[in-house]
Amino acid sequence: MTEQPKKPSLDDFLGRRVVLDTQGPRVYIGQLYAYDERGYWLSDADVHDRNEAHSTNEQYVNDACILERSGTRQMNRRRVFVDRAAIISISLLDDVIADGPGSSTGAWVP
Repeated sequence: MTEQPKKPSLDDFLGRRVVLDTQGPRVYIGQLYAYDERGYWLSDADVHDRNEAHSTNEQYVNDACILERSGTRQMNRRRVFVDRAAIISISLLDDVIADGPGSSTGAWVP
């Protein structure tokens, strides 16, 4: 008898670094420490608004992934609540496939 694969759950993401993508210009990266029907709580988070920065959200996430793997991260929020209605996707930062060693000069690269 083969074992059934475990059904995916947001519980698998608790305590881990996540990327929250929105329909708008913002992307959130932080440690998911709680969620409910209203939204997501992140700690040690960074909020990126492409309208206020020199990099696209994709460049920002790419650079964040590369820096995270090198043991570096930038944070601008100790905690932040993100409304569930604003989010179109959530993924683990570890699951981001990064291009090159810091290939842009986005918000995560000094």
